[in-house]
Amino acid sequence: MKQDMVGSCDIFCSVVDNFGDIGVSWRLARLLAAEYSISVRLWVDDLGSFKQLCPTVDALLATQRCKDVEIHLWTEDFPGIEPAELVVETFACKLPPAYLQAMIECENKPVWINLEYLSAEPWVAGCHGLPSPQPGLPLVKYFYFPGFTLETGGLLLERDLLARREAFLADQLAKESYWKSLGVPPRVTDELRISIFTYENNAIENLLECMAAGNSITRCMIPEGRVLPQVAAFFGLQSLQAGDIVSRDSLYVHVLPFVEQEAYDLLLWSCDLNFVRGEDSCVRALWAAKPFVWHIYPQHDGVHMKKLQAFLDLYGARLDPEARSAMQEFWLLWNQGDSADALNVGVSWNNFMSNRSTLVAHANVWVTQLATNNLALNLLDFSRKVGTMRAFENQAGR
Repeated sequence: MKQDMVGSCDIFCSVVDNFGDIGVSWRLARLLAAEYSISVRLWVDDLGSFKQLCPTVDALLATQRCKDVEIHLWTEDFPGIEPAELVVETFACKLPPAYLQAMIECENKPVWINLEYLSAEPWVAGCHGLPSPQPGLPLVKYFYFPGFTLETGGLLLERDLLARREAFLADQLAKESYWKSLGVPPRVTDELRISIFTYENNAIENLLECMAAGNSITRCMIPEGRVLPQVAAFFGLQSLQAGDIVSRDSLYVHVLPFVEQEAYDLLLWSCDLNFVRGEDSCVRALWAAKPFVWHIYPQHDGVHMKKLQAFLDLYGARLDPEARSAMQEFWLLWNQGDSADALNVGVSWNNFMSNRSTLVAHANVWVTQLATNNLALNLLDFSRKVGTMRAFENQAGR
């Protein structure tokens, strides 16, 4: 690899949780191709899940091109190819043995990155960028951690995203047209609009009950997904599907089709509050600069709750005590759905919403802070530094 540039990148993604892994991988691939003119190949082992995020993907094609990215179905029978200059192994998926051997045979070894999961835990800063020499192999892998502080790799952010958001929010006709395209009527006085994209959650029915009992209208936009059977049960229905509109008292639920990434941003920008799940949606909720509730990916050993608390500690550090307490209480309740009865959900929800104006201001401050730490740009800079270091070491060794 030339020490002053990265010209090509291979990104490997093994789809574990339907959309989380591929969501991050696809966004990174598009950013590198569109904004940095890098030749990107994205290797994915589940094109069916991928297609839901990018409808133009053909799940039956083993090789195709979409939005300036080469997309390949990753199978056990891996082809013999020349490795890219930058190799990104997302979320500890293991590279194909044939590809690993090809890396070994390269005269100029690729920069090999293990892109880790997003975390706010303090130890992440100390591990970010650390080398991991591979026993018995002439290769070094580097741990790369996305994060919320300057000591980490940062977050994925398109160059024009914040400007597009501001232009959309300032355009009343664009907003009205967007809601009309979803079949949602114009707002009425004091109406609250909420998007809910979440895993299965035992707190959802109690939350909907609380919204139904409210004094003003609440409209919930719920994309097709894992929580929909629980929403249907709340309304006494067997099932719900895209296009359905159901109501009870002050609550209206609009079921939306699962949308591609760009359309999801519009939903987040348009709502007053967003419930999101997983890593990619959390980051997009942050860029939306609206109050949000994060359903972190649940793990059987409970490690996810430590990760959630670490984020709450960081995100809420500059909030006033009342707003910080209300946010933390509801987030923890939402992520511990088994202990959520109607009373504590109602009290916690009302406390959370009473601090909404403070949380709006706080969300905007956070966008300003986070926008200076761009993961894609940082990753390329890191790769260039590794290339420069290697070139220096090679010259010194001659």
